Amino acid sequence: MRPPSPRLERPDGWGTSRESRLFPGWWLVHADLHNHTRLSDGAGDPQLAFASMREAGLDVAAITDHSRWASVFLGLADAPGWTGIDGRAFRRTISLAEAANVDGEFVALHGFEWSHAAFGHMNVWGSERFTDPLRTVPTMGRFWRWLERRGRDGLVGFNHPGTGRLRFDGFGYRPALAGRLVSLELFNKRDDYLLKDTERGKQSPLNQCLNVGWRVGLLGVTDEHGADWGHPDGKGRAGLYVRELTRAGVLEALAARRFFASRVKGLRVDAALTSLAATQGSRGRARMGTTVTHAGGPARIEVDLDRGEAWWGRRLNVQVLRPGERLPTLAAALDVGLPGPDEPVTSLELDLDPADGDWVVLRVTDPGEPADPRAAGEWARLGRALAYTSPFWLDRP
Repeated sequence: MRPPSPRLERPDGWGTSRESRLFPGWWLVHADLHNHTRLSDGAGDPQLAFASMREAGLDVAAITDHSRWASVFLGLADAPGWTGIDGRAFRRTISLAEAANVDGEFVALHGFEWSHAAFGHMNVWGSERFTDPLRTVPTMGRFWRWLERRGRDGLVGFNHPGTGRLRFDGFGYRPALAGRLVSLELFNKRDDYLLKDTERGKQSPLNQCLNVGWRVGLLGVTDEHGADWGHPDGKGRAGLYVRELTRAGVLEALAARRFFASRVKGLRVDAALTSLAATQGSRGRARMGTTVTHAGGPARIEVDLDRGEAWWGRRLNVQVLRPGERLPTLAAALDVGLPGPDEPVTSLELDLDPADGDWVVLRVTDPGEPADPRAAGEWARLGRALAYTSPFWLDRP
């Protein structure tokens, strides 16, 4: 099947083929959905942001400047950037995204980051309206209601979980937002949030968010506040699988949770889960971000990893994460060498019991690099995290 645009037909700037080996006809695009400019507290000219990210090899990018308490100025004067965006700044973000968007070449999205010191920060993409914490205090409930009513045309994500002391009011679940709240950041800047605050006895944000019922995909973002958008190495980013490189194609991929978190430029990760107990062959195959019917028992997991010829044969480790109490449970860990294009994809089989919880996440690490300083025991042996897939969800027949 031919790709939907010449850009996707070619390998990316790091020599990685964009076509999934597990699900042909879907194409990898590299995205960064969390960036700032001096419209709020960033250092760079917003006029230059999208061009910088496109030149750096990104296919999809968003400007999401902070909304804080600029509404105190009542629209009578331009709000200083450190108070967050006001209506004028938000409209400028929309116009910059419109000017930078080129179907088939580069997708530019507008958004804002609702930024509350206690509850945390959340991105909203694509809405024609915005709000700020000053208009939605004192509870998370008022922001939830704004999203359900005035902001119902946008997609939403949890940002850098744990920076607000109340952590989104315990990730309190809102059924009305289940379809539109699409993401949780696990890589932000150079930080891995899997073990955030676990050294102080708190739950892992991943564990807490998924265990209360949110069915979110996992994102990496740079959260760039400088003027070199898209260029620094080692910061978070995301890979999305699309049918077409358009806004509609990107928003559909986000809504479908068909994406992964990474902090390696050019990395391709895709994953499939097949219930061997319920069906035969590919009829029971599910992709990351989707649900698979599974009564319990054996399942096969396949992982498509690539980062161009320079990485073929490189030793990595793939872990299967399952629900736990404070930390996720390490259900399996497999050392792998990155296969070349003519070698089979990595696969493993294990027993999965829905009674142990309904989600499965894959984590890719480099055992040769230092682990998160908060890691202990087996987590420390596994090395530095490079990628997380969006979850699979297990539904009983």
